[in-house]
Amino acid sequence: MSEKPNGIVKAAVLLMALEEDDAAVLLGKLPPKQVELVSLAIAQLDNISGQIQEEIIAEFFGGEPSSLGHSTGGLDRAKSLVKKALGKDAADMLSILQQTLESLPFGFLQKADPQNILSFIMDEHPQTIAVVICHVPAATGAAILNGLPQQKQLSVIKRIAGMQQTNPEAIKEIECALEVRMSLVMSQSFRKAGGVPAVAEILNVTDRATERVVLESLTKDNPELVEEIRRLMFVFEDIQKLADKDIQTILKNVETSQWAMALKGASQQLQEKVMKNMSTRAAEILKEEIGFLGRVKVSDVESVQQKIVDILRTLEESGQLQRPGADGEEEFVA
Repeated sequence: MSEKPNGIVKAAVLLMALEEDDAAVLLGKLPPKQVELVSLAIAQLDNISGQIQEEIIAEFFGGEPSSLGHSTGGLDRAKSLVKKALGKDAADMLSILQQTLESLPFGFLQKADPQNILSFIMDEHPQTIAVVICHVPAATGAAILNGLPQQKQLSVIKRIAGMQQTNPEAIKEIECALEVRMSLVMSQSFRKAGGVPAVAEILNVTDRATERVVLESLTKDNPELVEEIRRLMFVFEDIQKLADKDIQTILKNVETSQWAMALKGASQQLQEKVMKNMSTRAAEILKEEIGFLGRVKVSDVESVQQKIVDILRTLEESGQLQRPGADGEEEFVA
């Protein structure tokens, strides 16, 4: 960054230098448009120099030394801060952030694998490669540079060093040509398929006997994989599919404070389903506890939800309750 940073960039650098929880609190106090602009700046500042960070932080403290550390930015950092700052209201802002980044030059490369990019630009002129590297995250650019032959590395570095301003039309031309070349191959060759979520989805709709045999067999070779599959097979919101008697069984094994935190981020339907199986007084107490919680971190809510799902799984394995079939209805035999 050679130009003088503006106020948005300075705010982004300061938030990057704070502990994430503290930064999220400050970000959450900004108006929505400022949250968007500062988050976007953080997403693009993964390659800011240490000297610039020091100057901005020193300016904030009136030239005095500070105890703030230096952290990196990037899209993942920006998303994490937005999630912590806005909680369950973060979805719209994350969508705006993603769309804005994708609309920037070479936005379609923001999350692309460096090796995929390298395979498409390896034989391009060093100037073209330099333009691409300057418009992707620093880590991606470094990986691309590392994959080039040494002589070409030097040529690209020289052009990056001498690059000041590039004609927007030239950038657009390079961007369009690369996007067209990559789009068909990437959509056909790199489309996500299979994986642990696919296994969980298949086992969720199979019969219990098959599910049990598959998971027991996998446990012998890869217990960690089985645990990952199990966590995806039944999510917290699926509790509303349980019969009332089974929800009452879970209620006996989960503390009210846990329900309050877990239901804070749950749907209205699930909240009503759980409270319907409580006494009137117990439901009132639970509603009060949920209200007293105020703003909570999404990660904290999800952690407690997962603990309740784990309790449910333990109860199921001991025969104390039974999950519904894939269609949400219990199956019977004559």
